[in-house]
Order: sequence, then structure tokens, then C-alpha cells
Amino acid sequence: MDLNAFMKAYADEIGGTYSEYDGATSIIIVPLPDERFQTVLGTVKLSKRFNRYLIEFSSKVCAFNSSIDLKDLLMENTNLNHAKFAISDDFIQVEDSCFVETATEDLIKEIIQEVANVADEYEFKLTGVDVH
Repeated sequence: MDLNAFMKAYADEIGGTYSEYDGATSIIIVPLPDERFQTVLGTVKLSKRFNRYLIEFSSKVCAFNSSIDLKDLLMENTNLNHAKFAISDDFIQVEDSCFVETATEDLIKEIIQEVANVADEYEFKLTGVDVH
């Protein structure tokens, strides 16, 4: 699958904005209700654990700080279909991944939308503003 071509086509389909970062990474700004937007990064990478290529989707929520209840976020993971909360480079983010060879266009669309919606929801809950 050509991730960048797919991401560009999907951004066009949903009225979003597409940017290519490099040959393996692209970015979509996903339009959401109430004139909000959320940035979703898609990256193709080799999973060292499974020795297979995967597509990882992620969206920043906010900078981590000690007032954020990580137990609540971990418990919320059980309510999500595709996405999960993670910490990367001192940022809370929502992410998901799928193996390249089993990814379908419909699955990737669901993942992108869930990552964007959950990240936006929690960005607002934790910060009160639309940052990312």
C-alpha cells in the first residue's frame, strides 16, 4: 500500500488537508464537528517485535504533566475500538497501528477517524483548547 497516496486521497475525500513529511510519513488535518480539527500522523515502519511492516497512526493530545490521571486514561483504553492512549516524547497521544499486508482502506479510515476524534475529545477535556 502506498500510504502517502492513500492519505492524500482520504484527505481530499473528507475535506481535510494533506502534507507529505517524507516517503514513509504523511499528515492529515482531519476536520471534526464544531469547526475543530485534529492532526493525524501516519508512518510506515518495521515492527521489531513482529518483524513485519506496520502503519502507525498517532495524534498528540497534550504535554504530559503529573496532574493527568494515567489510570483513567488506561481504563479508557478498554472503551476504545482501535485507538489507545500512549506517552511519547513527554506527550500524551492517541495511537493505533495495523500491519501493511492486512490493512484495508476501510480499516485505515476507521482508525484515522477514531484516533482524531479521541485525541480531540481528550485534548479538550485535559486542556480546554484546540491545540493540535
